[in-house]
Amino acid sequence: MEQQQSSSRTSTRFRQRKPPLYDVVIHNDDYTTMEFVVKILVEIFNKNINEATQLMLYVHEKGEATAGTYIYDIAHSKANKAITLARAEGFPLQLTVTTHK
Repeated sequence: MEQQQSSSRTSTRFRQRKPPLYDVVIHNDDYTTMEFVVKILVEIFNKNINEATQLMLYVHEKGEATAGTYIYDIAHSKANKAITLARAEGFPLQLTVTTHK
């Protein structure tokens, strides 16, 4: 009688989940200059000058807008960096991080 060898392979599949996303929301105020908001949007949120200007005007008219959508750590890092730069310039600019919808 011939002995059969069977190869038993265990296949484990891992599904990588995409991490949840968060919006960095920039809020309007009566003191932070439009030029500074555009600067923040270009330098921190990697907008081109036209995108930054349009977004700044939207914030000015509507009160707030999403500056970018990122994973948790990056969202908080960008918001904190923008707030730190604003405080260094004497501006009360506020940014918040919210769950992406």
